[in-house]
Amino acid sequence: MSEKQLSPTFRLLRAVGMNYSEEEYGDVSLARAAGRFFGNLYHALLVSMMDWWILEPVNPRLLRPRLLRGLGCRVGKGVFVGDHVRIDLNHADRIRIEDHVHIAAGCRLLCHQRDLRDYYVGGDYARLGYRYGEIRLCRGCLIGMESFVLPGVTVGEGAIVGAGSLVTKDIPAWTIATGRPAAVVKHIPEKP
Repeated sequence: MSEKQLSPTFRLLRAVGMNYSEEEYGDVSLARAAGRFFGNLYHALLVSMMDWWILEPVNPRLLRPRLLRGLGCRVGKGVFVGDHVRIDLNHADRIRIEDHVHIAAGCRLLCHQRDLRDYYVGGDYARLGYRYGEIRLCRGCLIGMESFVLPGVTVGEGAIVGAGSLVTKDIPAWTIATGRPAAVVKHIPEKP
Protein backbone atom coordinates (compact mmCIF):
# COMPACT_ATOMS: atom_id res chain seq x y z
CA MET A 1 0.00 0.00 0.00
CA SER A 2 1.44 3.37 -0.97
CA GLU A 3 1.85 6.21 1.54
CA LYS A 4 -0.91 8.18 -0.26
CA GLN A 5 -3.41 5.34 0.29
CA LEU A 6 -2.86 5.21 4.06
CA SER A 7 -5.41 6.73 6.43
CA PRO A 8 -4.57 10.14 7.95
CA THR A 9 -4.01 8.42 11.33
CA PHE A 10 -1.44 6.06 9.84
CA ARG A 11 0.36 8.92 8.12
CA LEU A 12 0.48 10.84 11.43
CA LEU A 13 1.74 7.81 13.37
CA ARG A 14 4.42 7.15 10.75
CA ALA A 15 5.44 10.83 10.84
CA VAL A 16 6.21 10.51 14.57
CA GLY A 17 8.18 7.30 14.04
CA MET A 18 5.59 4.57 14.67
CA ASN A 19 5.77 2.18 11.73
CA TYR A 20 2.49 0.28 12.19
CA SER A 21 1.58 -2.27 9.54
CA GLU A 22 -1.95 -1.48 8.33
CA GLU A 23 -2.35 -5.10 7.19
CA GLU A 24 -1.59 -6.32 10.72
CA TYR A 25 -3.27 -3.70 12.88
CA GLY A 26 -6.17 -2.65 10.67
CA ASP A 27 -7.21 0.99 10.72
CA VAL A 28 -5.44 2.25 13.85
CA SER A 29 -7.12 5.23 15.47
CA LEU A 30 -5.54 7.96 17.58
CA ALA A 31 -7.72 6.79 20.49
CA ARG A 32 -6.33 3.25 20.19
CA ALA A 33 -2.76 4.53 19.99
CA ALA A 34 -3.35 6.78 23.04
CA GLY A 35 -4.93 3.88 24.96
CA ARG A 36 -1.93 1.70 24.25
CA PHE A 37 0.40 4.55 25.31
CA PHE A 38 -1.30 4.97 28.71
CA GLY A 39 -1.60 1.22 29.20
CA ASN A 40 2.11 0.94 28.58
CA LEU A 41 2.78 3.60 31.22
CA TYR A 42 0.99 1.41 33.77
CA HIS A 43 2.97 -1.61 32.63
CA ALA A 44 6.20 0.42 32.81
CA LEU A 45 5.46 1.24 36.45
CA LEU A 46 4.91 -2.44 37.28
CA VAL A 47 8.07 -3.45 35.42
CA SER A 48 10.14 -0.80 37.22
CA MET A 49 8.83 -2.05 40.58
CA MET A 50 10.27 -5.49 39.76
CA ASP A 51 13.78 -4.09 40.19
CA TRP A 52 13.41 -1.69 43.12
CA TRP A 53 16.45 -2.54 45.24
CA ILE A 54 14.78 -1.45 48.48
CA LEU A 55 12.28 -4.30 48.06
CA GLU A 56 14.95 -6.90 47.27
CA PRO A 57 14.31 -9.07 50.35
CA VAL A 58 10.73 -9.73 49.16
CA ASN A 59 11.12 -9.21 45.40
CA PRO A 60 11.98 -12.71 44.07
CA ARG A 61 9.25 -14.76 45.75
CA LEU A 62 6.55 -12.28 46.78
CA LEU A 63 6.54 -9.09 44.73
CA ARG A 64 7.74 -10.13 41.27
CA PRO A 65 5.30 -13.05 40.85
CA ARG A 66 2.44 -10.71 41.85
CA LEU A 67 3.64 -8.04 39.43
CA LEU A 68 3.76 -10.63 36.63
CA ARG A 69 0.14 -11.49 37.45
CA GLY A 70 -0.68 -7.77 37.27
CA LEU A 71 0.87 -7.67 33.81
CA GLY A 72 -1.36 -10.55 32.68
CA CYS A 73 0.75 -13.69 33.19
CA ARG A 74 -0.73 -16.80 34.80
CA VAL A 75 1.63 -17.50 37.71
CA GLY A 76 1.44 -20.41 40.16
CA LYS A 77 2.57 -20.73 43.77
CA GLY A 78 6.13 -20.65 45.07
CA VAL A 79 7.53 -19.07 41.90
CA PHE A 80 10.97 -17.40 42.05
CA VAL A 81 11.64 -14.52 39.64
CA GLY A 82 15.17 -13.08 39.56
CA ASP A 83 16.09 -9.47 38.91
CA HIS A 84 15.93 -7.93 35.44
CA VAL A 85 13.58 -10.63 34.08
CA ARG A 86 11.60 -9.23 31.14
CA ILE A 87 8.43 -10.49 29.54
CA ASP A 88 6.54 -9.69 26.37
CA LEU A 89 4.35 -6.93 27.85
CA ASN A 90 1.73 -6.75 25.11
CA HIS A 91 1.26 -10.51 25.13
CA ALA A 92 1.74 -11.38 28.82
CA ASP A 93 -1.54 -13.31 28.80
CA ARG A 94 0.24 -15.92 26.67
CA ILE A 95 2.70 -16.77 29.48
CA ARG A 96 1.90 -19.57 31.93
CA ILE A 97 4.27 -20.17 34.84
CA GLU A 98 3.34 -23.17 36.97
CA ASP A 99 4.10 -23.82 40.66
CA HIS A 100 7.68 -23.72 41.98
CA VAL A 101 9.27 -22.50 38.75
CA HIS A 102 12.58 -20.62 39.06
CA ILE A 103 13.42 -17.92 36.52
CA ALA A 104 16.94 -16.65 37.11
CA ALA A 105 18.17 -13.08 36.59
CA GLY A 106 18.14 -11.46 33.17
CA CYS A 107 15.84 -13.90 31.38
CA ARG A 108 13.52 -12.88 28.55
CA LEU A 109 10.17 -14.51 27.78
CA LEU A 110 9.04 -13.55 24.26
CA CYS A 111 5.59 -14.48 22.89
CA HIS A 112 5.91 -12.92 19.45
CA GLN A 113 8.53 -12.58 16.74
CA ARG A 114 8.56 -11.52 13.11
CA ASP A 115 7.31 -14.18 10.72
CA LEU A 116 10.11 -14.52 8.17
CA ARG A 117 8.39 -17.11 5.94
CA ASP A 118 7.43 -14.40 3.40
CA TYR A 119 10.64 -12.37 3.63
CA TYR A 120 12.61 -12.16 0.41
CA VAL A 121 15.39 -10.07 -1.09
CA GLY A 122 14.08 -6.53 -1.50
CA GLY A 123 11.33 -7.00 1.11
CA ASP A 124 10.52 -4.59 3.94
CA TYR A 125 11.17 -6.26 7.30
CA ALA A 126 9.01 -3.68 9.11
CA ARG A 127 5.95 -4.76 7.11
CA LEU A 128 6.20 -8.43 8.01
CA GLY A 129 3.56 -9.90 10.28
CA TYR A 130 4.23 -11.65 13.57
CA ARG A 131 4.20 -15.23 14.73
CA TYR A 132 2.62 -15.63 18.17
CA GLY A 133 2.87 -18.49 20.63
CA GLU A 134 2.26 -19.31 24.24
CA ILE A 135 5.07 -19.99 26.68
CA ARG A 136 4.49 -22.63 29.32
CA LEU A 137 6.99 -23.18 32.11
CA CYS A 138 5.94 -26.41 33.81
CA ARG A 139 6.08 -27.20 37.50
CA GLY A 140 9.51 -27.05 39.11
CA CYS A 141 11.54 -26.14 36.02
CA LEU A 142 14.47 -23.73 36.09
CA ILE A 143 15.31 -21.15 33.43
CA GLY A 144 19.00 -20.29 33.83
CA MET A 145 20.40 -16.78 34.01
CA GLU A 146 20.27 -14.61 30.85
CA SER A 147 18.30 -17.17 28.84
CA PHE A 148 15.72 -16.37 26.14
CA VAL A 149 12.51 -18.38 25.73
CA LEU A 150 10.84 -17.86 22.33
CA PRO A 151 7.17 -18.14 21.30
CA GLY A 152 5.41 -21.49 21.39
CA VAL A 153 7.84 -23.17 23.79
CA THR A 154 7.00 -25.49 26.68
CA VAL A 155 9.69 -26.27 29.24
CA GLY A 156 8.73 -29.56 30.86
CA GLU A 157 8.34 -30.39 34.54
CA GLY A 158 11.62 -30.41 36.46
CA ALA A 159 13.65 -29.46 33.37
CA ILE A 160 16.71 -27.24 33.71
CA VAL A 161 17.66 -24.73 31.04
CA GLY A 162 21.34 -23.77 31.33
CA ALA A 163 22.47 -20.16 31.67
CA GLY A 164 22.61 -18.12 28.46
CA SER A 165 20.48 -20.54 26.46
CA LEU A 166 18.16 -19.72 23.57
CA VAL A 167 15.09 -21.94 23.87
CA THR A 168 13.48 -22.27 20.44
CA LYS A 169 11.79 -25.68 20.86
CA ASP A 170 10.08 -27.61 23.64
CA ILE A 171 12.31 -29.02 26.38
CA PRO A 172 11.15 -32.42 27.70
CA ALA A 173 10.45 -32.99 31.40
CA TRP A 174 13.35 -33.98 33.66
CA THR A 175 16.13 -33.06 31.25
CA ILE A 176 18.96 -30.54 31.19
CA ALA A 177 19.20 -28.41 28.05
CA THR A 178 21.73 -25.78 27.18
CA GLY A 179 23.10 -23.85 24.21
CA ARG A 180 22.03 -21.54 21.40
CA PRO A 181 19.71 -23.09 20.34
CA ALA A 182 19.10 -25.12 23.49
CA ALA A 183 19.46 -28.87 23.11
CA VAL A 184 19.08 -31.66 25.65
CA VAL A 185 22.47 -32.67 27.06
CA LYS A 186 21.33 -34.93 29.88
CA HIS A 187 18.30 -36.82 31.18
CA ILE A 188 17.82 -36.47 34.92
CA PRO A 189 17.75 -39.96 36.49
CA GLU A 190 15.16 -41.22 38.94
CA LYS A 191 16.25 -41.55 42.56
CA PRO A 192 17.38 -45.15 43.27
